Amino acid sequence: MIDAVVTESRRERRRVRGDEAGNAARRKPDYRTLRNPFLPQPVFSEDQVAAIHDTALRVLEELGIKVLLAEARELYRRAGAVVDEETQMVRIGRDIVAAALASAPKSIRAYGGDRSRDLVLEAGTLCFLAGSGAPNVTDLDRGRRPGNLADFENLVRIVQSFDALHMMGPFIEAQEVENRFRHYAVNRAQLTLSDKLPFVFARGTPQVEGCLEMLRLARGLSDDDFLSNVYCYTVINTNSPRMLDIPMAQGIIDFARAGQMSVITPFCLAGAMAPITVAGALTLQHAEALAGLALAQISRAGAPVVYGSFSSNVDMKSGAPAFGTPEHVKATLGSGQLARFIGLPWRSGGGSAANVSDAQAAHETQFSLWGTVLAGATMCIHAAGWLEGGLSVSFEKLVTDIEALQTIAELCAAVPGDADAIGFDAIAEVQPGGHFFAARHTMARYRTAFYEPLVADLSNFGSWTEAGSRTATERANTVWKRTLAEFEPPASTAGRAEVLDAFIAKRTGQGGAEPVS
Repeated sequence: MIDAVVTESRRERRRVRGDEAGNAARRKPDYRTLRNPFLPQPVFSEDQVAAIHDTALRVLEELGIKVLLAEARELYRRAGAVVDEETQMVRIGRDIVAAALASAPKSIRAYGGDRSRDLVLEAGTLCFLAGSGAPNVTDLDRGRRPGNLADFENLVRIVQSFDALHMMGPFIEAQEVENRFRHYAVNRAQLTLSDKLPFVFARGTPQVEGCLEMLRLARGLSDDDFLSNVYCYTVINTNSPRMLDIPMAQGIIDFARAGQMSVITPFCLAGAMAPITVAGALTLQHAEALAGLALAQISRAGAPVVYGSFSSNVDMKSGAPAFGTPEHVKATLGSGQLARFIGLPWRSGGGSAANVSDAQAAHETQFSLWGTVLAGATMCIHAAGWLEGGLSVSFEKLVTDIEALQTIAELCAAVPGDADAIGFDAIAEVQPGGHFFAARHTMARYRTAFYEPLVADLSNFGSWTEAGSRTATERANTVWKRTLAEFEPPASTAGRAEVLDAFIAKRTGQGGAEPVS
């Protein structure tokens, strides 16, 4: 009966002439600028949030944090912190933290290579990033393998092609490229294949300065313009518990002084590098994040910083990190409360501990995504493609996760509720027992009314079987290959390669820049 109705509707559509059907516009959703429509959900009471914040300040005052970089210790000392050079411990007073929170911007505008890619990071905005930092890459054709530059470039192309992913990232390590040259290759790929906000590694001042110079050259920016606006970002990870290593401390300083954005993110796994309770893990996370935020503001008042959260739990049988768990979601909700308590934009983390792109991978990622949305996160890293707790990025999972991100983006759009949308006339037009397939209300909207799946198959079992019984992962394999085949670099990147290649050749001839450790 349903098939007969659909067939009749198709015939009716072919009969319809005029503007309503013939000139109906194709659906063009805007996924580039998202505002979260959901009220943030709490997991702690207001008193408990205040207690976590107060205890974090006590941790910094009484216990302190070990800071391995001498320059950072000296900056803390000048700001009034108590520094023990022998143990490298820094005890940071509440007044220092309060001053840092007062000067840190509550809203950050980040500039893409095209103005349509600009982002605003503040309470209520939402952006997603693909899985990043993985040593390996995987797909159905070639299996799991060490990361390489060609795959990194292809991941840049795919991420550029989908608006529900808003920034570039260090998706995989290009392991065949020497460390002293790798940052040039990664930066070149981002600046010649994408107009989205690029990522820059914080692996020592020489590498940072080289990458920032590449960005200035590619975008045609003066030094003053560059210092006045945000054109890139980095992620700073503390070494939980309570340690800030040399490259991360140097990265905070370098990015603050350059006016570029640092996402300061402790990686507190409950039961391993943090107390086993969610509240305890968040207390440590909060203390470490505040220490990093303070260093950024001491280095340059007003430096753009994002409060970072990536707390979850471990499997207590194996010690392996877990994601998309109830504890991960609770920690994300609690992090949102702490970020709102201090009034800063903040990042969460998605991801999955699954080893392949399967049902476990899908539900872990989607639970972590819902945690992000319901916690009111400003940005979510590892929202697509991440497997094995960050040990690999999957081309197929990247595509199936983009489907989930586009669904969330659809939920961010306003839902019409005017008289025309309510549709009394449409209801009156269709007689009892009839159907709405050919109603004027439907015909005027059928091209744009519903989300069109990227990879999901909505056909019935018979049609799906006749088409080859392909799984979502197999269909995703086709999607990413088609995306690469159809890819064209954005117009704003034209001419960048020549300028960047000349710079890279010069720096390569000088020996490149070794990472700092």
